[in-house]
Amino acid sequence: MSDKSVLLAFNNVSKRFDSSDILVDFNLDIYDGEFFTILGPSGCGKTTVLRLIAGFERTNDGVITIDGKAVNDIPAEQRPVNTVFQSYALFPHMNVEQNIAFGLKMTGVPKAEIQQRVTEALELVKLSGFEKRSPSQLSGGQKQRVAIARAVVMRPRLLLLDESLSALDHKLRQQMQMELKQMQRRLGITFVYVTHDQEEALSMSDRILVMNNGQAQQIGTPREIYEQPSNLFIARFIGEINVFDGTVIEKVNEFSYLVDIGGVSKKVRCDQRLQENDPVHVMVRPEDLRIEYLEDKPQGRSGFMGIVVERSYTGQTLDSLIDLGEGRMIQSSEFFNEDDPDFDYSIRQKVWVDWVEGWEHVIKKSAI
Repeated sequence: MSDKSVLLAFNNVSKRFDSSDILVDFNLDIYDGEFFTILGPSGCGKTTVLRLIAGFERTNDGVITIDGKAVNDIPAEQRPVNTVFQSYALFPHMNVEQNIAFGLKMTGVPKAEIQQRVTEALELVKLSGFEKRSPSQLSGGQKQRVAIARAVVMRPRLLLLDESLSALDHKLRQQMQMELKQMQRRLGITFVYVTHDQEEALSMSDRILVMNNGQAQQIGTPREIYEQPSNLFIARFIGEINVFDGTVIEKVNEFSYLVDIGGVSKKVRCDQRLQENDPVHVMVRPEDLRIEYLEDKPQGRSGFMGIVVERSYTGQTLDSLIDLGEGRMIQSSEFFNEDDPDFDYSIRQKVWVDWVEGWEHVIKKSAI
């Protein structure tokens, strides 16, 4: 997104409630036309960021700009921003058409233009023919579409979505994730989406901001966040991951090191500069582990013997919990292979655990 212009910027923004600091010297750039997601656990400050953008909260320090213009003192109703709330907040006494047209009427848009824009918005959210229905006659997914139509019909520069899929069931939620992304591409409007759902963030976003305790932990593409987490919090928050504690034995070349992991020497890749005896976290996703049925450690190979203590068949994958001894438990996830007679491991079975060099992600142990 580096070729895009910055639409929204937080510059050293701080926000306090009573004596509690929610954000301190917070900085963020969001580009024009991107689907940007703010992700983090409950209480991390993500909703506060959204409310500051919308104008529902005011900063204590710092500047927020939209299109290069400071908006700190501009009231919410005058900002080029619309919000889709978790509750949808539809007017129950108005039908679909009236709900969508409400904001346009309040801003004095001519009647003919209102009708045209409402028709376009209904087509966009695939609700043509639902104009006269009341909110009580709509499903959860349809209500969500009406809320989006009511927001986009105002043609905002920014559309904010606050956990707006959380009330939907799993299947409908997945469907709406795809539709939201497609809608954002067609509109070209910048979407800022707030969620605590990692899968949701990874599937929809151009870039993701991961927050914790009011701090920006990492900003990157979904692939960067998942495959190259900048610290242990992100690695554990985004999906499942196995963390092996190790110590650097020696440098092999510019990006490779020999690391001792519980008495096993493994060659790993690391972009950070490491020194001999540096403690490190070697992190491997469950799907990147390679599991073999072996009774004994093979000669000349660096890996781990373990015992399967639990397994789950999920349809596509066989997920296993493996005990490596000394209290070390790891998880593996393998695509199911019905043609391999040794694939369906039994409980208490011995297995050999390894991974392809370079599939691990290594950070210094101080990076927490």
